[in-house]
Amino acid sequence: MTLSNTPSTLLFVPGLRDHVAEHWQTLLEAKLRAAGHKAVSVPPLEVDKLSCAARVAALDKTINAIEGPVILVAHSAGVMITVHWARRHTRKIHGALLATPADLDTPLPSGYPTREVLQENGWLPCPRNPLPFPSIVAASRDDPLASFERVAGMAADWGGRLVDLGEVGHLNPAAGFGPWPMAEALIHELI
Repeated sequence: MTLSNTPSTLLFVPGLRDHVAEHWQTLLEAKLRAAGHKAVSVPPLEVDKLSCAARVAALDKTINAIEGPVILVAHSAGVMITVHWARRHTRKIHGALLATPADLDTPLPSGYPTREVLQENGWLPCPRNPLPFPSIVAASRDDPLASFERVAGMAADWGGRLVDLGEVGHLNPAAGFGPWPMAEALIHELI
């Protein structure tokens, strides 16, 4: 079975920067939709952009609008939105690709929200309990937003299969990704 003929809807969960035109999630969603596949993404927030509760509510609203099986495709803080959602909601999810999660429990580089701001907005502590659905956690060896060891620990705690991507930075346009062909292969493993 290919991605284009699976009955599942792929739901893309972007990080805090929302939809970036050159991002692999945006490009893959457009590619799949053009091929007739059911692919949607959580819409950007207009207010409360740093609120974890608002992000989780937006994810929940989008999930509830989908009939049939759902596969989540999350990146960066989108992974944290996903794990916060899983702790609070019971909708069955077919599986999730959790790509380069941001380690919000550790101070982020300059230009990102501080731990204090993240705490005030409900992000901390990040859930580490087992997820109620199969997951693949894709980790980078040189991600500025999370060490490989920390992501490996998250994957173990969540019950996910860890995939070592090598040195791919944060797997975003700043790290040289546009398209990320491996995403399709990893999603296919969840079908």
